[in-house]
Amino acid sequence: MSQPVQVQLKDARDWLSRETRLLIDPLKDKATNLLNEAKDRIDDAVQSGYRILEKSQAEMDKNNPKTYRFSRNANKFAENVSQTLQGITVPEAFNYEKLLAFCAELEKAYASLDQLRRGAYPYISPYFIFDRRRLDVSYTRLAGIIKELRNFLTTKYAKAKTVEDAHSIIDRLVSTLSRVEENKQNLGLSEERKSALEKQIVDIKHEIEQVETRGELKELVWLNQKIQELGENVKHNLRYLQKPFYKLQSLTRTGEIAVPVDEMNKLGDYLSNPFLALATEDDGYSTLKNILKKLDSAITQNQLKLKSTRLRKAQDQINSILSKDSLGHLQRESQEALTRRNQLLDSEDTRNLQNQLTQLQNQLGDLQKEEELVSSRNKALRDEQAKLQERTEHLKRELEKNIVQLTNKNVQITLTQ
Repeated sequence: MSQPVQVQLKDARDWLSRETRLLIDPLKDKATNLLNEAKDRIDDAVQSGYRILEKSQAEMDKNNPKTYRFSRNANKFAENVSQTLQGITVPEAFNYEKLLAFCAELEKAYASLDQLRRGAYPYISPYFIFDRRRLDVSYTRLAGIIKELRNFLTTKYAKAKTVEDAHSIIDRLVSTLSRVEENKQNLGLSEERKSALEKQIVDIKHEIEQVETRGELKELVWLNQKIQELGENVKHNLRYLQKPFYKLQSLTRTGEIAVPVDEMNKLGDYLSNPFLALATEDDGYSTLKNILKKLDSAITQNQLKLKSTRLRKAQDQINSILSKDSLGHLQRESQEALTRRNQLLDSEDTRNLQNQLTQLQNQLGDLQKEEELVSSRNKALRDEQAKLQERTEHLKRELEKNIVQLTNKNVQITLTQ
């Protein structure tokens, strides 16, 4: 095939109209003539129906018993015929779809008339015979124009339909390109917003790092880490006493073992937060030792229902704490860390830094959430852009294919200037 002819999309409609005018204009004229003829035949059928309506009414007015019933049937039949035909709308401006709809409407009306005739004629005969024949002639002529119109639409007018389809594709292509441009602009704005958010997030993180490295907060962070480590150590050194502590607490509540209230309260502290319980004890953790002595006594008296291995490990930890002061160094470290942390928390400078840090972290969280939403929107816009581009290419191929079919010319549609 020869070198393709370049046609810009904005000129495609006018170019196509010029190229197909000699082909399409005669078809449009033929369609117009068929519509005019169909209108005449509908009017003729309507007039035939009116004739029966008028004559039957005149006969009914005579009130002749021999003809009244036949006249009434003819009158009702003619009224139904008129209503059926007058409901048909002949299009003035038309395309293939309108012509097709009109043809279908005619066929439906024709079928209704046929049913009316078959149902009514036996109850009208032998009266109004000439008027019925006139209506039958109109009916036959209407059938002829319906058949001619249907054949015209399915054969010759196919080319006109292809032109109409091409114009429709042009409209859809223009609309799709408009959506492509709009989506592109939205994506650009969204990408700019994402870049701005990413920069803000980097800046906020940098501010957070600067605040966190300030002396008071840096020490506070270190103390929190140290307290966490000390808490793990305390829990480890009391690991075999947790179950016996629960048993002792239960025996105390049932009155089987007598434990003072302050010791009971401390026992609860050791079960809920061993680090804080140890750190807030007096030096030498005398309350814990008293609890352990009662626990050791209960074990010796076989009051705790535990496995022997668990009891043995518990007694080893009890002896280590009571005899070797195994928690002494750990208590002093815990007290020092807790005291220093409380001092820092009571400091106005620390509170100010913490407030500043909290505000920055909240800002960071808000920015990160917005950045996630913008990223999600960007993905949706990119996916939509890909779909629109695919649709654009599909419509462009369809249009070029239609043009080749209509003009036998190899045309390439240019979408941009």
